[in-house]
Amino acid sequence: MILDSIKSFERYLTLHASFGKVHRFIKDNDLHALPEGKHVIEEGNIWCSISASEAKDIQDAPLEVHDSFIDIHVILEGTEIIGFRDRAKCMGVDVKYDEAADIAFLKEKPEAYVSYSDNNFIICFPQDCHAPLIGTGTIRKAVFKVRI
Repeated sequence: MILDSIKSFERYLTLHASFGKVHRFIKDNDLHALPEGKHVIEEGNIWCSISASEAKDIQDAPLEVHDSFIDIHVILEGTEIIGFRDRAKCMGVDVKYDEAADIAFLKEKPEAYVSYSDNNFIICFPQDCHAPLIGTGTIRKAVFKVRI
């Protein structure tokens, strides 16, 4: 997991070959002005979803995990608390993995929480189980999905 300011995203471009395309999209578009919905950057491999969601109570936010995509969460409005747990510490017993949606919801609870707000981002790699959208009020965010 990486937490930083969106202004510093370029320092992470070497972590994945497609992060440069994400960076270019961020530079070419005002994320705050984009309408809600999916914005394709590279068909089947990279996209950005803009959404506004009501925050959840901590007990109502399950850990999720992805195998095929890296998540880059960018807060546009509000403050989000996101829970984390090292995937190596998750049992995964009786967990149904949805391959089409690239997601599984785990029974374990996060072992740490981070609060971040406007124009901050978090990169979640497949080893980072995460429980997003914890907090109060509405959280408007961009989530980039980058195929591994």
